[in-house]
Amino acid sequence: MPEPKSETAPESAVQRRSLLVPIAIGLAVVIALAVLFRTLPVAEWLALFQQWVQGLGAAGWLLYALAYAVCVVAFVPASVLTLGAGAIYGLGVGVGVVLVGASIGATLSFLLARTLLRSRVEQWTSGNERFQALDRAIAKEGAKIVFLVRLAPIFPFTYINYAFGLTGVGTAPYVLATIIGMIPGTFAYVYLGAAGAAAAEAAAADGADATRTWINVIGAIAAVVVTVFVARIATRAIRTAGVEG
Repeated sequence: MPEPKSETAPESAVQRRSLLVPIAIGLAVVIALAVLFRTLPVAEWLALFQQWVQGLGAAGWLLYALAYAVCVVAFVPASVLTLGAGAIYGLGVGVGVVLVGASIGATLSFLLARTLLRSRVEQWTSGNERFQALDRAIAKEGAKIVFLVRLAPIFPFTYINYAFGLTGVGTAPYVLATIIGMIPGTFAYVYLGAAGAAAAEAAAADGADATRTWINVIGAIAAVVVTVFVARIATRAIRTAGVEG
């Protein structure tokens, strides 16, 4: 009697593909940023902007964070600003600036949905079964669901900030869960921006300090891979809570 076929091999193949996708995406982003810096005067623009904001000291960080917050509130995708923060400020300051800006924007959107724009946001979410499931899950588990949604971006960031304002989660728990939940993704994409800028600088210097450049690139890709796996774990937890991704 033939033995049943093992599912280990197919599952292993799926896992390998799951691992290769974020690696390929991360590498493609770094290469694209490096090419962009070489073919367009992006490096010069960022250098000028960097000189300007650095001349402002801490006020420059605040200005960048406020610009980021405005983009979030105005439904403008801020991914370019996230990458740009890494290219301009490096990893440490870049992560801080983006977290502050994204947190301010997410909080303002949340509060607007609870006050001035409540009727408008209610129209946006009316009949949305995914949001209704999310609302029910938050009613049971509160800020835990907000945290998981931040880890696993199954909803558009600028949209869900407003939608959260209609749920029963408190403002303080919402802000705390938002900040903590955004850290992995922010770290990964700021790292990508910093690695892309480092790769462009190394290319412009005819490959000088290539070892350090490769360390940055590999570190950025590793950060993206880890973020993707964390997001998948969070997505499964959200689905367990009754919200489909």
